[in-house]
Amino acid sequence: MGIARNTVRAALRADGPPKRERKPRGSLADAVEPQVRQLLAEFPRMPATVIAERVGWEYSMTALKDRIRAIRPEYVGVDPVDRVSYEPGRLTQCDLWFPEATIPVAPGQERVLPVLVMTLAYSRFMTAEMIPSRQGGDILSGMWSLISQVGKVTKTLLWDRESAIGGAGKVTMPAVGFAGTLGTQIKLAPPRDPEYKGMVERHNGYLETSFLPGRRFASPEDFNTQLAQWLQRANTRTVRSIGGRPIDLLEIDRRAMLALPPVDPPIGLRHRIRLARDYYVRVDAVDYSVDPRVIGRFVEVIASPQMVQVICDGQLVATHRRSWAKHAVVTDPAHVTTAAQLRRHYTAEQHRRSSARRHTDGHRVALRALPDYDVLFGIDDFTSSHTKARSE
Repeated sequence: MGIARNTVRAALRADGPPKRERKPRGSLADAVEPQVRQLLAEFPRMPATVIAERVGWEYSMTALKDRIRAIRPEYVGVDPVDRVSYEPGRLTQCDLWFPEATIPVAPGQERVLPVLVMTLAYSRFMTAEMIPSRQGGDILSGMWSLISQVGKVTKTLLWDRESAIGGAGKVTMPAVGFAGTLGTQIKLAPPRDPEYKGMVERHNGYLETSFLPGRRFASPEDFNTQLAQWLQRANTRTVRSIGGRPIDLLEIDRRAMLALPPVDPPIGLRHRIRLARDYYVRVDAVDYSVDPRVIGRFVEVIASPQMVQVICDGQLVATHRRSWAKHAVVTDPAHVTTAAQLRRHYTAEQHRRSSARRHTDGHRVALRALPDYDVLFGIDDFTSSHTKARSE
């Protein structure tokens, strides 16, 4: 076979087939490793670019980053994550997503508006809707809208420390009332721990990368219409972690959920105010006109994402389509007409009362000119200068 005898003898004496072993080659990072370890011992999370600057690294960053990546866990430690399984109907994760797209809300005005995202933990079924603001009433209105789309509610609603829901570490009273009406509970995630509700956080990223690019929106309604159409397709995709499609597992989730109550929970923005002379009330930096006939009386303002209503003594005195703009004025022409009529009536009544003024003996009260009082009290200098100025 053309092989030397000594080669054959060596092969027969060997325990296995011959192999060539190459000694490990050194790396440029070997020389600076002691300095890197010294920095990591004091600052375990120092970025590789800062470490390169501190040690005077002048070569390719790949070799240094590979070495730092290998030795950093010795100083930072390892934070393992347990696999969590969810029972059907047990949990819904909720969060606000702020897309980068600006939405036209009025002529010449665009805003970045929040989107409420809710994810069923068992089926991974996702619902989302743009809302006017991150105020508590608007968030609760969005939650009720999305829950109504599913038709049932899970036993727990998980939120982060959103200020309107539980920013102080305790669920706010409006949120407690909302959950109590539904028979569920709102649970707050630990502070600064987005992984605690990682499913909805991943869905936020999914919306950012798969729904938003290449789209234009004419209004918030257009945004929600396009989002609803996209969600129908998104919920039919196969999710690797559950080995199925959210739309197929939704029915299993719904069987274990709680039925919705026969009455709607308290939602929307509400406040009570005495109506001022300008007969306008303010909701989220927008002024809405009210029937001026109730000026001076207390009115209750109720605002949903779609409508603004004003009630006085059980009577509806104003209704407007809600504007999502800022610093706008919404006026009902009928209110302006009523105000003009009241103003004319008030002026005529004041003139009638002033012309009907009489002394106790019955003769009318004379209305004198103001300069007559100056002459009466001897203010000649003012009278003469005033007369001179008028003549000039």
